[in-house]
Amino acid sequence: MALGEYLHGALWVLPGAAAALALVAGGVLSRVRIPPDSALQPLVFAGTADDARQALITIASTIVTVIALVLGLTIVTLQLASTQFSPRLLRNFLRDRPNQVVLATFVATFAYSTAGLYTVRAEGGADFPRLAVSGAVALIFLSLGMLVFFVHHIVHSIKIDTVMIRVAEAADRAVRAYTREAPGTDRSGPAPPPDALVLAAPRSGYVQTVHPGPLLESAASQDAVVVIAARVGDHLVAGTAPLALAWSRRGGPPEDAAALARALHHAVQIGPERTLRQDVMFGLRQLVDIALRALSPAINDPYTGVQVLDRLSVLIGALGGRALGDDALTDGAGETRVVVAGPAFAEYLDLACGQIRRYGAGEPAVCLALLRLLTTAAASVTDERRRAAVGDQARLVLADAESRIARPADRLPVREAAARLMSPRLAA
Repeated sequence: MALGEYLHGALWVLPGAAAALALVAGGVLSRVRIPPDSALQPLVFAGTADDARQALITIASTIVTVIALVLGLTIVTLQLASTQFSPRLLRNFLRDRPNQVVLATFVATFAYSTAGLYTVRAEGGADFPRLAVSGAVALIFLSLGMLVFFVHHIVHSIKIDTVMIRVAEAADRAVRAYTREAPGTDRSGPAPPPDALVLAAPRSGYVQTVHPGPLLESAASQDAVVVIAARVGDHLVAGTAPLALAWSRRGGPPEDAAALARALHHAVQIGPERTLRQDVMFGLRQLVDIALRALSPAINDPYTGVQVLDRLSVLIGALGGRALGDDALTDGAGETRVVVAGPAFAEYLDLACGQIRRYGAGEPAVCLALLRLLTTAAASVTDERRRAAVGDQARLVLADAESRIARPADRLPVREAAARLMSPRLAA
């Protein structure tokens, strides 16, 4: 699982595989000879061996220049994403599949053309792999098309709307895949007894994913209960931070703590950075970071902050109608065996609103966007605790707007929007 996550974001994997495939294809084509009377004769290279070598040298040298250009543009894009949007977005650009495919095409063309120089000898006369040389010509045309596509793609990929859409879509996939579509309540797992066994984290890092299937089987076999206390996205310190608590249903610690610890370590993936695979909070964090950069005095772009809040409204609305909090898994007999801790709705809401409110409360447009987000949240929730959380956030927005917005005329729309939101459903 960790290896797959790394390979998906590694920039060298596809180019390396493409280079190996190009070498294999070149070796195969170099053994193919096309007879003069064949229908494929128009496809083969028509020049001499010296012409073929010159063409391969030109193609290889040109592709090296193009690769340098592509890498330069990629680094500029990463730098822009880090300084303008958020350093936590760099991983999204590295995982961008079109960029990897374009670079793989260029590397494959270079490897194919360079390897072809070993099979085409200048003194070889007419006996050289003409079809293989034609393949190099075809690859240079493909690379030309890829270069045009890359310029188009890189321009669109650094648009703020594109960045926000990609992050929001990834977070929405995590919401729908790893939260239950059930009555919107915040669940709580069983409280561990005082003598519960503490299972520490085996390594330092962030909790990236939790797949409790193996742990469920191990806990059921020992008649034990395991509460994974660390949530996805939490940072743990090896040997000190409690990863989980376990106890036997008959009382005391579980019978085979070592087996339970092994199953726990297989179920919980810990890595050096947070990912969007299951970490919905990280998706919200990235969007909030974009808004904070836009609202900073150095950039001063409140409209981008408003756009971020519009994207956050969609995610908060989706979370409002789903079961959140602790996720309890049961065995075949219906007994709770594994509990996976998770954030409550109020925590998602505070992450979406808190910092943006504190940094942007002086701008009426941002305050109104926050109140629109809270209106969407209020429409999606039915649980009283979630309603109270929405009301608390609305009162904070109004209080900060009253203290930060200087002109009464600018404060008036915020007051009216807050009054519509809090009365009568969310009034204190």
